[in-house]
Amino acid sequence: MKNGKQGEGGGADLIVLGDESIIQVESLAAYLSTDQIADYFGIGRTTFYAIMKRQPEVSERYRAGRAKAIAKLGSGLLQDAINGCKESRKFYLKTQGDNWNEKLEHTHEGGQQYEVTFVRAKKPKKNG
Repeated sequence: MKNGKQGEGGGADLIVLGDESIIQVESLAAYLSTDQIADYFGIGRTTFYAIMKRQPEVSERYRAGRAKAIAKLGSGLLQDAINGCKESRKFYLKTQGDNWNEKLEHTHEGGQQYEVTFVRAKKPKKNG
């Protein structure tokens, strides 16, 4: 049974991540969501969110880990697109190109392959 009044403590000790665990958060962030990282450390999700709030370096390392992974994958994707990979070009333009749409033109005679062309959409004019 708890001693004292509500709000005066007496609950479980706060979990604080040490330097090693904080470094692990950055590494894990490339592959896992915050919920999955909480599971990895064997703590509840709300506990992990509370840790991130109390220890800003934890959330900073999580964001840094995500950003590094995205940058690495983005670099590879862009290189593939530059080297002529049509799927990479298509994906890159759909996700990063300002107002890009794709237009497919294909003729299916005798197993002929289709050709993908990208068209830059015009922004609608504002009335008034």
